[in-house]
Amino acid sequence: MGAIPSNPSSQPDDPSMNRHLRALVSLQAFLSAPLLASLPAPAIVPVSTAVRAQEPATRLVILGTGTPIADPDRFGPSVAVVVGEESYLVDAGAGVVRRAAAAARNGIAALAASNLKRVFITHLHTDHTVGLPDLMFTPWQNGRAEPLEVYGPPGALRMTTNIEEAWVEDIHMRLFGLEGRTAHNYRAVTTEIEAGTVYDDGNVRVDAIPVAHTSWPVAFGYRFVTPDRTIVISGDARPSPSLVEACNGCDVLVHEVYSRDFFDRHRNQTYHAAAHTSTAEVAALAMEARPGLLVLYHQLYRSATDEDLIREVREAGYTGRVVSAADLDVY
Repeated sequence: MGAIPSNPSSQPDDPSMNRHLRALVSLQAFLSAPLLASLPAPAIVPVSTAVRAQEPATRLVILGTGTPIADPDRFGPSVAVVVGEESYLVDAGAGVVRRAAAAARNGIAALAASNLKRVFITHLHTDHTVGLPDLMFTPWQNGRAEPLEVYGPPGALRMTTNIEEAWVEDIHMRLFGLEGRTAHNYRAVTTEIEAGTVYDDGNVRVDAIPVAHTSWPVAFGYRFVTPDRTIVISGDARPSPSLVEACNGCDVLVHEVYSRDFFDRHRNQTYHAAAHTSTAEVAALAMEARPGLLVLYHQLYRSATDEDLIREVREAGYTGRVVSAADLDVY
């Protein structure tokens, strides 16, 4: 339809045409009437705001899912909880800083090397701690503005003190050689913890959860309570009622696992039963814990696959949401 004529009387004297014109003029008058103007305008929500509202403020980043097996596709065990511009690491497996840098390159700036400020250690097995020197020194050389905060079980302080001593020549050359560094931010400010709340910065609270892992006298899982999510991370653990209690309907439960089918057929179960959690056991644990999402990590596959692990968990009766994580997955 064209524009409404401003002066209908100037049009040809055709009765049918005049009827159409009069109707159009009446419609124009109605649309400009005060009644319509008084109606409230529809709210306009910017698309960017709507999208942001759907994204969680807290992200779980799986930096490494590996075990002591030297799998080049799976770096040493490490998980990051990212809240806004802050990152909170659990464990420091092999390659932790470069895995974090890969996540930063994928858009998670809080995991850039200079932002790696704190780590929570589950226990002192080498596969969970061999990246500690990397985490102490590499971010320092990349501009970290403060020392690394380390929280862990008894023995953590001796470990970080001895790491600093082992690299004393490197530290000396960087401070007093041509590099001319002045800040001593290679240091690890280490706190040996007990079960309970071990960290609270007003935005994130971290609770250490006692778990059972082979002969270790002290081992922990961790619960992170953030403004929008509760995330529980098992660390290395055989089935632990404390993890069920800590989750209790949590948003995400990150739990280690091994393939029950493979080990039932091929391996002596004595060690694994004392140290780790089978697919059937993690299914039973998750049915009690009721997480919104169960994330399997630190997977001991042998000849099994991710699909096998999920199948075994399903066959054991778990019907909730479950995924088998890969390095650099984000949830």
